Amino acid sequence: MPHDQNQIIEANRSQEVSESDSFTADRYRQFYSHFPVHAKTVLDVGCNTGRGGAVLKICNPGIELTGMDCVPERIAALDKKIYDRSLCGFSTQISAPDGSFDAVVAGEFIEHLPPNQVGATLAEFFRVLRLKGRLLMTTPNPGYLKNWFNHLSVLQEGSHLSQHHPNSLAARLRMTGFSKVKIFGSGRVSRLIGQRFPFLPCYGSYLIRGNKW
Repeated sequence: MPHDQNQIIEANRSQEVSESDSFTADRYRQFYSHFPVHAKTVLDVGCNTGRGGAVLKICNPGIELTGMDCVPERIAALDKKIYDRSLCGFSTQISAPDGSFDAVVAGEFIEHLPPNQVGATLAEFFRVLRLKGRLLMTTPNPGYLKNWFNHLSVLQEGSHLSQHHPNSLAARLRMTGFSKVKIFGSGRVSRLIGQRFPFLPCYGSYLIRGNKW
């Protein structure tokens, strides 16, 4: 089966989970709280049908939002009152010029990529960001205590093709060229203890941020 078709199949497998995710609105509000003060143009990678973008527009109606997904039906479903532009394609080859965006967000996305596509994806995120732009991603935490106690793995979720330990992902961002890389707690536990609790294994997911400067 062609490589691109495989990626679309995996994206479709993750759609049902994504659309039923009760944390989506919280996740995008968390993203917005980390936006650079000058952020105007934003790329929403793995935007699905646009639930997260709607939250960003409520936070700041003035942002120019581009939605990106590899499933054409999702792109067609995006609300044009929310998304100013859309891109249908893969994260390893983003159809946008260098330095197009002030912020790139990718919520619960990178774990759906096979390991051999992660490096190229991070390089593309770096390329399409403007100088002083910021990348914001969330991904499941492999060190989550609840999973550890129950002998569960991030990879047991059928649509997860890779897992990303916080320190390793931070190192990959730095090797790509990102600076001031920081990690924060995310996921449902953050509703109770916030994003800065000093013991990351308490969180089922984490947010990683990196700057292009």
